[in-house]
Amino acid sequence: MRWALVKVCLAVTVMVVIAFAVPLGLVVKETARDRAFSNAERQAATVGPVLAITTDRQQLEKAVVSTQAGGEGRLAVHVPQASGSSSKAGRSAGPDSPVEVGRQRATREELAAARRQGRASTVTVPGGYTLLRPTAVASGEFAVVEVFIPNDEVTHNVTTSWLILAGVGIALILGSVAVADRLGTLMVRPAGRLAAAAHSLGEGKLGVRVPEDGPSELRSAAVAFNAMADQVVQLLANERELAADLSHRLRTPLTVLRLNAASLGNGDAAEHTREAVATLESEVDHIISTAREQREQRAQTTGNLESAACDAAEVIRERMAFWSALAEDEGREARLAGVDRPVRVPVARTEFAAALDAMLGNVFRHTPEGTAFSVDVHHGGPASNSVIVLVSDAGPGIADPDAALRRGHGDGKPGSTGLGLDIVRRVAESTGGDVRIGPSVLGGTEIRVWLTLDGGEADRRRLGRRRTDRERRNRSRTRRPLRRA
Repeated sequence: MRWALVKVCLAVTVMVVIAFAVPLGLVVKETARDRAFSNAERQAATVGPVLAITTDRQQLEKAVVSTQAGGEGRLAVHVPQASGSSSKAGRSAGPDSPVEVGRQRATREELAAARRQGRASTVTVPGGYTLLRPTAVASGEFAVVEVFIPNDEVTHNVTTSWLILAGVGIALILGSVAVADRLGTLMVRPAGRLAAAAHSLGEGKLGVRVPEDGPSELRSAAVAFNAMADQVVQLLANERELAADLSHRLRTPLTVLRLNAASLGNGDAAEHTREAVATLESEVDHIISTAREQREQRAQTTGNLESAACDAAEVIRERMAFWSALAEDEGREARLAGVDRPVRVPVARTEFAAALDAMLGNVFRHTPEGTAFSVDVHHGGPASNSVIVLVSDAGPGIADPDAALRRGHGDGKPGSTGLGLDIVRRVAESTGGDVRIGPSVLGGTEIRVWLTLDGGEADRRRLGRRRTDRERRNRSRTRRPLRRA
């Protein structure tokens, strides 16, 4: 494409240069020729008044020498023979003696033809041209003034002008080629980058993007390509998030199966059941790990979550009814508070239930049997714009709370994928709130989920709470470790 554009510009420029340079060169040549002949006409006209007065040789020689052409030996005067007449000076010329002044270059026949025609003419002679200009004399005859025009004067400065025209034409051609090459580069380079980015995207390099420059059409194509690539990345990220979250939600029934299998006692059937549950749990862990190893792109689900709402108190009662059966089998004391009245939160029911199951599943999975836990809901009423859900346990605690909140890190415990608390954090942040981990009044871990109902001043309030929580954690660490005594 680039070379095609250069060839087109080269051909067009060459045609334009030829179309203008050739006629202009011919005009220059004709102008130089006309200038030379016009100068010869002027030189011949200077002798005319002298011939009208006298035909004396001495006077004519003085008049010829006084002209530029006569001084250079290029002007001659041919006076016909006198018919018995005398000049005004009183000197009689012989009846057969014409007056010849200067060097004659034209032939006798050409001079005679000029006298008969009575008008100026130009004839070709060796080395150039000669101008024959008839002039009437006192005797009634026509004298002929001959001015020689050499070829050098006819073509004076013509070669220089042609060289200048050729140089200008070549410069125009080279300039057009350079401009066409530059324009071609500006067009081809963005197109090449777009093609290379398309190949890279097809090879799985999802981070490739195209600079939005070049002509307007290519800029539009680059914008569309980048939007398409962002959409592809977003769809893949959503798919991976969904796979990881759905796999993590399987932990709840798997926990029930594992606890029930543990209570089957001994025997081949019980052992096979436990092995099947362990295998299933391993496969789920593998799915979660595989999804986590992919390049994580946070799904923008805030708008979807805000568009739904649920009664947090109702969801907590339903999920606690499910987990209470398991808690009774393991001898765990489960307490519930703050769910005696409706508490509306801007979270979809399934998302809130998944977050609550993730927190309670961690209690059953990472604390010994018999460990007590509680779920508390704090809501200040219609005037309040936030809801706080506290999940506390009397277990050994979490050694690194900050790492536990980072997706994919877990808390260093066997079988922990780190996705459970990430689900909780995403649900909280979708409302403008956050999640914090700290020591509980039961002696173990407390997970505090703060949900805002409007999200208007979430960022400003979050900064203040983070500072307070950090100070509280520092004070608690100086007093005692985050483990149950």
